[in-house]
This record gives sequence, C-alpha cells and structure tokens, in this order.
Amino acid sequence: MEEADLAEVAAIERENFSRPWTEEGFRKAVVDTHTRYLSAFLNEVLVGYIGMWIALDEGEITNVSVKKEYQGQKIGFHLLRRLLEEGEQLGVSAYFLEVRKSNQAAIALYERSGFEQAGIRKNFYEDPVEDGIVMCKR
Repeated sequence: MEEADLAEVAAIERENFSRPWTEEGFRKAVVDTHTRYLSAFLNEVLVGYIGMWIALDEGEITNVSVKKEYQGQKIGFHLLRRLLEEGEQLGVSAYFLEVRKSNQAAIALYERSGFEQAGIRKNFYEDPVEDGIVMCKR
C-alpha cells in the first residue's frame, strides 16, 4: 500500500465497516515499520486491501476489505495469501485476527486459509454490538 492509495482505501473502508478507519489512520499505519499493508488492483482499479501489525514473531491482521462490487472474486483470499507469504519472510510464525460472529464469508475464508477459532470476545464490535471471534494460525 502506498500513500497514493489511501483515499480509495478509506473509501472502501467506509463502504464496508460501521466504524471505519480514517485516511489518517491508514497513513499512520502504512509508514510504521512494524506493519505490512497491501493493496489489490484489478485493471488499475484499487479493489481491496489488507493490513497487519507485527510484534516479534506474531502478526495481528487488522484490516481485510474488498470493494463491494468486486466481492466474491477471491480477491480477499489472494490478499490474505500474499500477506501470509510476506509475514513468513518477515519471521512471523503466528497470526491473529478478530471477525464479527455474523461474518460467515470472512470466517470461511480464514478457515480455508488455515485459521482456527481460538475464542470469543463478548460485545467486541459496536454498531451493531456483536461478539468477535478470535482466530489464529500458527
């Protein structure tokens, strides 16, 4: 992900999340040396992104999102696969994330990618309030 991507990334974030990150939030994340953020393009159109914070050998996947009209085309799967590859090159051996309990499409994606459910965070999400499922991959 590059600074030139941030306006479109923030627009996709607003489209898909009730509590979206701001463009400035992404800007701070992208320049941090302990992160990895990737953008996906299809025919020169930014269609999705993914991000991860890295601490020692652990990666916390913070954002995964695909523009609504491009969902269902395995873009999220390819973003996740690429992020895991880059994480491995950076020495990450364990990955964690939270996902809304109702987001069955995302849960299925993570499970297909080797993630397992590790716990529940009661009322983790707002707007609407919902439990978060903690998932991990080692």
